[in-house]
Amino acid sequence: MNIPETHCALSIVVPVYRSATILPLLVEKIQQEMRQANLLESFELVLVNDASPDNSWQVIRKLATQYQFVKGITLRRNFGQHNATMAGLNYATGDIVVVMDDDLQHPPEAIIRMMAAVNEGYDVCYTRYLNRQHATWKKLGSKFNDWVATHLLGKPKGLYLSSFKAMRKAVVQEVIKYDGPYAYLDGLILDVTRALTAIDIEHQARHDGRAITICDDRCLCG
Repeated sequence: MNIPETHCALSIVVPVYRSATILPLLVEKIQQEMRQANLLESFELVLVNDASPDNSWQVIRKLATQYQFVKGITLRRNFGQHNATMAGLNYATGDIVVVMDDDLQHPPEAIIRMMAAVNEGYDVCYTRYLNRQHATWKKLGSKFNDWVATHLLGKPKGLYLSSFKAMRKAVVQEVIKYDGPYAYLDGLILDVTRALTAIDIEHQARHDGRAITICDDRCLCG
């Protein structure tokens, strides 16, 4: 495990599962965006291997030797997307923390716009997909989750709780105080703040890998 020792302007946390082949391209595209934004020397990319059955961890370790900004965490077994993300948040040091998927459906070029929204005064910036590429079953599951979040958690109507989001450090620090076994990141965010906004993005087709499965067990990193 490579643990960051100093704080930076931006942390990007990516839970990784079955994405060994896509990770090099993901890192390259993120690097390009950070270079254009003059953030190349002040950001970190935290890749969390969720006990992926392929060689994702080996790829992460190699990328960490190639790129100074890449930090690697590996979990002893598969704990699911939310818990893997929580593990990454515990090691993120950025003033703003972005969470994104590992398959390039989330365009890295949106990160700077998300940061701008947070810098304007919002605590969290979500993303709205203009041309959502998810399978039908996943869209139906998202609608159910949206109903639950709206009626039980007080989510503002019309706000889509996407997995691609940016948070200011103060929110992250509150979220990671949760130490229970069933982490639901967006529920924790809604417990902390209502200063939320969203930007529109073009949702990309899945490049490679499989969707991260959800696991009910507690997140432990090793």
